[in-house]
Amino acid sequence: MKIYNYLLNIIETKGAVFLVLIDPDKINRSELPAFIYNCEKSGVDAFLIGGSLILENDFELYLETVKTATNLPAIIFPGAVTQVTKLADAILFISVISGRNPEHLIGRHVLSAPLIKKCGLEPISTGYIIVESGQRTTAEYMSGSLPVPRKKSEIAAATALAAEYFGMKFVYLEAGSGAELTVPFEMVKAVSSVCSIPIIVGGGIKDPNTAREMVNNGAKVIVVGNFFENKTNHNLIKLFADAVHIKLPVSV
Repeated sequence: MKIYNYLLNIIETKGAVFLVLIDPDKINRSELPAFIYNCEKSGVDAFLIGGSLILENDFELYLETVKTATNLPAIIFPGAVTQVTKLADAILFISVISGRNPEHLIGRHVLSAPLIKKCGLEPISTGYIIVESGQRTTAEYMSGSLPVPRKKSEIAAATALAAEYFGMKFVYLEAGSGAELTVPFEMVKAVSSVCSIPIIVGGGIKDPNTAREMVNNGAKVIVVGNFFENKTNHNLIKLFADAVHIKLPVSV
């Protein structure tokens, strides 16, 4: 429970958590140390590592590079059973609750649970809700799940509440990597208003103001990944961190 409690403490002290998602297929291992250093000094709280489709042939070596570069938590964001290694600090144990594909509700989890146990990884149970974002995303395609319609906040809220009643620790509202549209603010507000567990929001967040508005509407964890795969955007990492950490004064 160490990393889970760490995240809860960040929420308590800073207002919300800022996570940067690193896809091993998008950021070369040789570029990791400089990128991670920039993130760390800019106020990023932890890293998610993973993706829906990883072609990088040594996931463990990639995690080793991450952990050598930082003391911040590295949390696996798994897209497959093979994305498990003892070098990480925790893993989001994701169930795609927006879909009805049994493989992504419980099937793959039966295969991965013994591996997670063997590695001594901290599993953080997370209800994953894919939200319509203007285009078909990788997460939607790979999971074989229909997204929750953008204008059906009540469906997302009811689904999230069911996840809480199942005992899940987070609900993740996902628009998808490089999404045209973010999760609607009104959906974030609807979900956060009925749930007492923290809400994670990711996908399509391309500016600090949007990140701040997500937090204002009840999000407790903001994830940005695809946007920072473009090196020209690296100078904005600190602005994102300041926008997410609403309990902290904006530093100059």
